[in-house]
Amino acid sequence: MESLRGKVAIVTGGSRGIGLAIARALVADGVQVAITGRSAAHLSSARPAIEAAGPGALETLQADVRRHDEIRGAIDAAAARFGALDILVNNAGVGVFTDAASMSPAQWSEVIDTNLTGVFNACHAALPHLRKRRGGFIINISSLAGKNPFAGGAAYCASKAGLNAFSEALMQEVRYDDIRVSYVLPGSVATAFSSGDDTKGADWKIAPAEVADVVVNLLRHDPRSLPSRVELRPSKPKK
Repeated sequence: MESLRGKVAIVTGGSRGIGLAIARALVADGVQVAITGRSAAHLSSARPAIEAAGPGALETLQADVRRHDEIRGAIDAAAARFGALDILVNNAGVGVFTDAASMSPAQWSEVIDTNLTGVFNACHAALPHLRKRRGGFIINISSLAGKNPFAGGAAYCASKAGLNAFSEALMQEVRYDDIRVSYVLPGSVATAFSSGDDTKGADWKIAPAEVADVVVNLLRHDPRSLPSRVELRPSKPKK
């Protein structure tokens, strides 16, 4: 299993939920981590929780993944701060759950631009750094909603289905640069993402730390093979 100590990672949407758990797990393994988020207050409150996890260093960078210039600036700043970039975790995401007829064009754009275009923006900005490093990792946090559409989730499901296809294509494009692309499809996760309450369903939903464990294991996986897609679901979902 590969050692992660000393590697440099950026986690988009790293101030809350799954992103926060991933950042904590990486710092605990000695990774130098930069997290991005739109809210300066959320980034500030996340800092002590992440830094307490272990020996790795932390940088917080305010950026909106929907804006190519902002996420490129954040990725360039992280590489400058830590001297390189080895790992990109695309976690930033939003959800608007309503039927298509009731959804405004602005709501549609917010979901697609964050969950899909935002991933392209981050990858586009990170790839020169990873190629300079002669290898690295891109892990995209998708959702089982990308393969199991449901009523009221048209924008979210479409964004994640697009992310799945983008991940598959990108994996084939950069594999011979020794850049490994994987994507993770969690089911229901106990965060405040959809309900606003991270305790709701915590007795049966996936814990954010369990998604983080999958990410760390992907990064440590023997480079001879690539687990390019991982589906993660509650063992016993609510009936």
